[in-house]
Amino acid sequence: MWRRVASLSPMVSSSSTRSLSRYQAAFGLSVGESFSTEISKQEEGSGLRPKEKAPFITFVLGGPGSGKGTQCEKIVETFGLTHLSAGDLLRREIAMHTKNGDMILNLIKDGKIVPSEVTVKLLQKELESSNSSKFLIDGFPRTEENRVAFERIVGADPDVVLFFDCPEEEMVTRVLNRNQGRVDDNITTMKKRLKIFEALNRPVIDYYKNKGKLYTINAVGTVDDIFKQVLPIFTPFEEQLKQSRRVNPKSPLVENSS
Repeated sequence: MWRRVASLSPMVSSSSTRSLSRYQAAFGLSVGESFSTEISKQEEGSGLRPKEKAPFITFVLGGPGSGKGTQCEKIVETFGLTHLSAGDLLRREIAMHTKNGDMILNLIKDGKIVPSEVTVKLLQKELESSNSSKFLIDGFPRTEENRVAFERIVGADPDVVLFFDCPEEEMVTRVLNRNQGRVDDNITTMKKRLKIFEALNRPVIDYYKNKGKLYTINAVGTVDDIFKQVLPIFTPFEEQLKQSRRVNPKSPLVENSS
């Protein structure tokens, strides 16, 4: 059971279960009955509490083995964004034995899926309570339901959506190399995981592409070569990012402004 908690990620619930049913065996997840969260109608759509200005939000998308985790570290270090991971927030709630955490754990025990609303409310709490106004949200949204719930509850759109595009064979090789000895990371399992990612994440990628917010990164090459593609993406937001007190003094944005 704790193995499943360790690999927890914000998946879809209720309305998307039909599209998940043919893939659930690959994740070892069973789709349970719909779950009603405690979010009231008043809370939905209320958005973030008023601040001086809207937060700068970057979504980071990419399949397992795409290298997005490494790139997230470099983005945070260079531009001073606050890193948020939906999976980490869910695991933290469980570890802290909060009311939400107990509910999340019980859902996992029952083979059910954590509703998008629960994950989004945790993200909203972090956005509201942080002193930062620049955020990098890693691995979210994974599904159209995640995306719609974020827009409805948080009431904000991302400024930038990064998609680390990597060939399937390269991702399989990377994951197998870094997780040697793990029985659950064989080639067959990995290819099933990638099919699930493609089926669920592709509509999100296409949505942001159509809105002109998607930046596709060729995720093959060295860490530095890949990051060179990321740097110019943030150039149009130079003034916003320089205002963050967390910006690295060695950031290209700071160096170029002198």
